[in-house]
Amino acid sequence: MIMKSIATLALTLAAGPAFAQAMPVPVQTLTGTVLEVSADGESTRTPDLATITAGVVTQAADAAGAMRENATRMDRVIAALKRAGIADKDVRTASISLQPQYRYAENQPPVITGYQATNTVTVKFRDIGKAGSVLDALVATGANQINGPDLGLDDPAAAMDEARLDAMKKARARAELYARAAGLSVKRILSISESTVEMPHPVPIMMRAQGMVAESARSKILPGEQELHVNLSVRFELQ
Repeated sequence: MIMKSIATLALTLAAGPAFAQAMPVPVQTLTGTVLEVSADGESTRTPDLATITAGVVTQAADAAGAMRENATRMDRVIAALKRAGIADKDVRTASISLQPQYRYAENQPPVITGYQATNTVTVKFRDIGKAGSVLDALVATGANQINGPDLGLDDPAAAMDEARLDAMKKARARAELYARAAGLSVKRILSISESTVEMPHPVPIMMRAQGMVAESARSKILPGEQELHVNLSVRFELQ
């Protein structure tokens, strides 16, 4: 009888872990009032990264001539970027195009008068203070199409976490406020969902194009400040 009981106990213990894993997770029922709060958190940083597009536009009577002249001038632009210390990883081809140019006359079919070649690159400046002088050098070496800058953060993770903490603090404080007003208290958080809010980057200056080499000697980029926003929707249970 004793041996039989021991065997039964051993069998039960052996099956215990598998039995425990098969047990469904109990669902905790709501016993209080559900409150959903939306809160916006923010953090402020000075941008440390400027991105611009710089390009060369050339025209010639034939397509090959337009592309050849464009490639020659673009080589000088790339060389100027290298001399300025811009790393290869921070220069990326954005677009290359070749388009015919037409002359239009009334009641006449369009006539091709030449070709226009365009080559643009996206350039990241990790030292914003030097960006203006580099752009001046690009214009001097042949760039005649410059747009930007788009100012931002090289690594926004810490700033985004700061905005998340700010949003959560505001959500919790708002929930406490509603709970007190209703004669209740915050019991627990039921769910949290996040959405980021894209804020327009400051664009303090529009860069120059063809024919502005002399004026571009005064080019400056002012980073200003950038706000990062995170919106949280938090569901609380009040009791």
